[in-house]
Amino acid sequence: MGIIVVRRHATPCGELILGSFGDKLCLCDWTLSVRRAQNEASLMRNLNATMEEGETETIRRAIVALDEYFAGQMQTFDIPTLIVGTEFQRKAWAALLTIPYGETRSYGEMAHAVGSPRGARAVAQAIGANRLSIIIPCHRVVGADNALTGYAGGIEAKKTLLRLENSLR
Repeated sequence: MGIIVVRRHATPCGELILGSFGDKLCLCDWTLSVRRAQNEASLMRNLNATMEEGETETIRRAIVALDEYFAGQMQTFDIPTLIVGTEFQRKAWAALLTIPYGETRSYGEMAHAVGSPRGARAVAQAIGANRLSIIIPCHRVVGADNALTGYAGGIEAKKTLLRLENSLR
């Protein structure tokens, strides 16, 4: 059985829990997320691992990168990640990575991007299961009318992230 090393990290939007498995970041989730327990259980099951408090070089790199992101000093993350999910989830998360910094897309646009034009709800569910929040920028997805819809870190966190990226005025 493997070990996912986890550590909490405070950000201007709230507290994150960061986790690494080996030398890859596999978790960057909001501690107050309603799906956190479900996401962690799924991650542990899929990796056949338990969680243990600690720190790794990968987590240290993630903290530096997140702090630089929140300081407006960087726009993309260069941290090795381990993306664990279904084929559809991985496809949806890959599509999130194509949304440029400072831009947003609707759930409908994301559904088209993954080849499922009528699958906005399925895409929304996949986005909700994203365990690498901010790193895989699910905060850049908004409602069809640009409404700020659900976000694991809360709507205020989403608003702050979008303002930071200048995509919400």
